[in-house]
Amino acid sequence: MAILTDGQEWHFFLPAEQGDYGERRVYKLDIVERELEETVARLLRYLDYQAVCSGEAINAARADYQNVARERLIKKTFPDAWRRLVDDEDELLLELIADRVESLCGYKPDPDTVAEFLKKQVDLKSVAMPQLVSPPARPSPPAQRPASPLQGRSLTQIGFILNGRFQAARNARDVLAKVFIELANRDPTFLERFATLPKHGRTRRYLGRTPNELYPERPDLARDFSQEIRPGWWLGINLSRAAISRIIEMACEVAGLRYGTDLKVNVGE
Repeated sequence: MAILTDGQEWHFFLPAEQGDYGERRVYKLDIVERELEETVARLLRYLDYQAVCSGEAINAARADYQNVARERLIKKTFPDAWRRLVDDEDELLLELIADRVESLCGYKPDPDTVAEFLKKQVDLKSVAMPQLVSPPARPSPPAQRPASPLQGRSLTQIGFILNGRFQAARNARDVLAKVFIELANRDPTFLERFATLPKHGRTRRYLGRTPNELYPERPDLARDFSQEIRPGWWLGINLSRAAISRIIEMACEVAGLRYGTDLKVNVGE
């Protein structure tokens, strides 16, 4: 351990650890500003003779360093975690915001409206951030985006194509329901096998035997956003278009189909 002090401020460092000068500092102690008990406890923790001789002091310093490093990593990860929740259109996040909007104005927005609002907020913050890398002198050609299942194909209407046969749908929720009905017609075990997947959504299931199974402790959602696709089988439909696409991709895995090839979907924009 290394110590820098002017008598009032004490800086305790672990020079062998990772990070820059500031990140390797375990603790900063100002003996004038801190309470007497805190000052005594810290000096004994790092400088007690017996603790130094036994190695207890250096172990304590390393433990404190790990706590500081962990806290720093957590704070650094917050923006990425937030962006991923927004990009993935996390169902619980969309639902929480929609519920709060409804409580304030009396009207509940649909998941797609909430998702669009959040993405605009994230994009605005990204634009406001300073450029860390200078732009190239000459404009680069536009990057080629990976072809989606809809590009280069004739699926321009909302609906889906399964093995070359198109079925139209009214909206994204209707696409989801019709896909599940079609896959259940093709394979009587499909619904049971999908329902037994170990993971559906982060907090609820997409397919269940009752509406309440889809929305535990939310009878309002169970009442308004459940659709019976077969007797005794209910599908949750309080979902954004992105979530619906993910669920259909999961359904393809269960049914042994290639998403985007055997089954192509258009859930609208």
